[in-house]
Amino acid sequence: MPHDEYRTIDFFSQEALPVPQVTPAQAEGIAAQCFGMSAHAEALGSQQDANFLLCDEDGTALAILKIANPAFSPTEIEAQDTAAELIAAAHPELRIATVLRHPDGSPYCTTVDTESGPAIARLLRYLPGGALSGPRHLSPGTVAAMGTIVGKVSTALRDFHHPGLERVLQWDLRHADRVVAKLAEHIDEPDGRAAVQAATADAWARVQQLAAVLPSQAVHLDLTDDNLICSPDHRLPVPDGVIDFGDVTTSWAVGELAVSLSSMLHHDGVEPHHLLPAVRAFHAVRSLSPEEAEALWPLVVLRAAGLVASGRHQAAVDEDNAYAKAALDREWHIFEQATRLPLPVMVHLIKDAIGLADVPARADSPAHFLVRGLAADDITLLDLSTGADSMDHGAWLEAGTEDRLAASALADGAAAVATRYAHPRLTQAPALSAVSAPTVPTGIDLWLGRPDVAQAPAAGKVLAAAPGRVEITYGPRTLTLSFPRTVHPVVSTGSTVQAGEDLAHLPSGTPLHLALRNTDGPSVPATVRPEYAAGWLALTADPAPLIGLRATDRAQDRDLLDRRDAVFATVQEHYYTEPPRIERGWRHHLLSTDGRSYLDIVNNVTPLGHGHPRVERAVSRQLRRLNTNSRFHYASVVEFTERLADLLPAPLDTVFLVNSGSEAVDLGLRLAIGASGQHDVVALREAYHGWTYASDAVSTSLQDNPNALATRPGWVHTVDSPNSYRGLHRGADALRYGPEAAAVIDELAASGRPAGAFLSETFYGNAGGVALPDGYLAEVYAAVRRHGGLAVADEVQVGYGRLGHWFWGFEQQQVVPDVVCVAKAMGNGHPLGAVITSKSVADRYREQGYFFSSTGGSPVSSVVGLTVLDTLRDEDLQGNAVRVGGLLKSRLEALADRYGIIGAVHGSGLYLGLELVRDRVTLEPATEETAELCDRVLDLGVIVQPTGDHLNILKIKPPLCIDTTAVDFFVDMLDHALAQLGHSR
Repeated sequence: MPHDEYRTIDFFSQEALPVPQVTPAQAEGIAAQCFGMSAHAEALGSQQDANFLLCDEDGTALAILKIANPAFSPTEIEAQDTAAELIAAAHPELRIATVLRHPDGSPYCTTVDTESGPAIARLLRYLPGGALSGPRHLSPGTVAAMGTIVGKVSTALRDFHHPGLERVLQWDLRHADRVVAKLAEHIDEPDGRAAVQAATADAWARVQQLAAVLPSQAVHLDLTDDNLICSPDHRLPVPDGVIDFGDVTTSWAVGELAVSLSSMLHHDGVEPHHLLPAVRAFHAVRSLSPEEAEALWPLVVLRAAGLVASGRHQAAVDEDNAYAKAALDREWHIFEQATRLPLPVMVHLIKDAIGLADVPARADSPAHFLVRGLAADDITLLDLSTGADSMDHGAWLEAGTEDRLAASALADGAAAVATRYAHPRLTQAPALSAVSAPTVPTGIDLWLGRPDVAQAPAAGKVLAAAPGRVEITYGPRTLTLSFPRTVHPVVSTGSTVQAGEDLAHLPSGTPLHLALRNTDGPSVPATVRPEYAAGWLALTADPAPLIGLRATDRAQDRDLLDRRDAVFATVQEHYYTEPPRIERGWRHHLLSTDGRSYLDIVNNVTPLGHGHPRVERAVSRQLRRLNTNSRFHYASVVEFTERLADLLPAPLDTVFLVNSGSEAVDLGLRLAIGASGQHDVVALREAYHGWTYASDAVSTSLQDNPNALATRPGWVHTVDSPNSYRGLHRGADALRYGPEAAAVIDELAASGRPAGAFLSETFYGNAGGVALPDGYLAEVYAAVRRHGGLAVADEVQVGYGRLGHWFWGFEQQQVVPDVVCVAKAMGNGHPLGAVITSKSVADRYREQGYFFSSTGGSPVSSVVGLTVLDTLRDEDLQGNAVRVGGLLKSRLEALADRYGIIGAVHGSGLYLGLELVRDRVTLEPATEETAELCDRVLDLGVIVQPTGDHLNILKIKPPLCIDTTAVDFFVDMLDHALAQLGHSR
């Protein structure tokens, strides 16, 4: 049938739109005969058109040959090409698949015969980089980038008008109800069909309430993961290209975003709340009206329902369409995700995300308080938050903690105990979980210390009454009382009650749960996950006023990060772009104010674990007695320094106490320079030692200071990083590092500038826990000593038993330094550092003046130091580093066998490094991939960070108390994340 130039498609008048039947050979013929292009054609999948990638003999992509469905007219094709060129002109930073044109400006476009009838064929610009298609997890940055592109396309097409836009497409959400009604019969599963029909009816009803005020405009209508192309210049999926304008039409503007959002829902690990960065990004480019925000998620549901119905229809009418059949499971998963939460929850969540949240509902003041004999002054509030003292010592992990705490308060004389609405409860958080737990309460719990009566707070209707439960109307809301099933209400379902009328008689000790929800809304769980709390809480009100208490202030400290940046020097960076707010730690767990528990894999500052009771008691006891400076005479500083010196071999018998590792290294260098009388220092490249003038001067880590090597003072000389994995000499050749470093030291002496000190970590911590080559320190120490210098060992990160088999890193090298610098682990989070040397070296320091640290050797610091040493010994934490660290390393090595991106597993004990590379031969660092992995495992409940000059090594240095269960969880989450991010052998 010849094309009617001005005809446009009407889906409902078509029986079906099968893809034009064109083989690759036929496509090659079309390219040659119609466009004069000799090329190899590779078929690309499509729902309704035939698409081919055209390449020359060497495989270079030339163009896309697109053969439109015969149902599409020339005017529709012209509208598509014009829309593409409008966007390209408006946003040159985006790559757009525009039609290719002859020198005279005419398009490469013609009509060809196919088995399905005449069809329009044209050549389009090929965009390299690949689509976002497939199951790969989408990071927040990728999701936001998708939202930004959708916003830019929407603004570019806002004023575009064309006759070819006046189409009736099955993908136009203005017709979603009709599409599902027409195609639902193709959903074979009765339950699935019923679910799609019910979801469509609900969503359509909500959209129709807003339809009259939803703006319409030209839309691309298919800005999905299949049609957003990744930049070839980025290692991670960052879209910057747009293809496939075949669905360009006029529709609701907000539908553009709904279509894109729906396509994200099938990706591994993506659930509805992960889409909010796209919504915010779109809103930043093209503001959503309140009505559009209300309509957005119902439109996502309609899109999902349409995908399921249309996909099954297309697979039925176009049996040879492998593309359509392959999408069926993906489309069903999109639908499941789109409908996993009630529509009102997602609507309110979206409004909250873009600053359009409704004012929180307030419960009306009751005519009578709900519990007859209870006054507000009689009620004790039970704080179950991360900051509550009652959560100390891991109480949040104990079963029955809430009941125990309530019983204790009642025993102390409280008439009743109540929890707080909307305040996350740490007691609801499991220790290790790949998803957040429902920790945010949508009501309050109340424990009664004496018999009492639940009475109607106002006149209302009894909606339900059964053992253990009463529901009555309370204004526009439903009040639910839940109590033990042994308690029977004294009212019946359907009856009317007056204010003050008895509802149930409550024995002493009865626990109640009170909740207020919108009567016309969905049922609300007693606790909800924090990511969705804003959506659920908008459907509820705080019932506290019904028992005489003030309503909870739900204002959140959302600007805390901005306040930090305003007054806290930003060079003092924080982990993560959107960091969780951590306000508690326990053992190897970190707890956020949302009630999320994270496994701490990065904190070598607290070897005993967070919140150790023994340290807490020791500090508290000493603070009650005395805390002053070390010029006073007291026992703890003597006992601590004796213990510390006993841990080191002769002649290291004299201790200086300071506050940090930076100060320890700084002092260690001054001691060496003072004792030797030689001011030059030799240090390793790619090392970090601190922030003071001297410790920074010898720090050569390019990540900490990109100009480190170029800005070193003249007295600092560097030698090659003795990295046996990625250094100049690798594997067995790493033995060359020692002689080469010794030669540098010899050359300095020969030039008249003998080194006063050689400084290095004894186990290469900054490189991710790489062991120094055998004999390295022995050779270098001998070199510096034969020229009158001293060997300074930086044990700040690796010392104190972390390596497992050795308490000190220098023991692995079978050497004894002249000066040892240590910190971090010494105080379990308390600022404490030390320098240990021989008495002869220490005495030479007097020639430079005197030494004093106000708090380095204070009574509190000394007691902390002693307590840490006692606990390391008594809990056998060095032995734990051997046992658990060995298990962890073996599991990481097994992971490396499965994922090619893992280049090496470094380290010993519980100082390990997982190095990620793009190629195991070239060792190209996988820097961006490492950052993305850290973000993904954070979402899975693990805190880990990158290290190394290329930030491509996961630094694995958890508290030494970590157990095998936690180690298994960590590796399982790494495995999960690596798979979700598309890594494989």
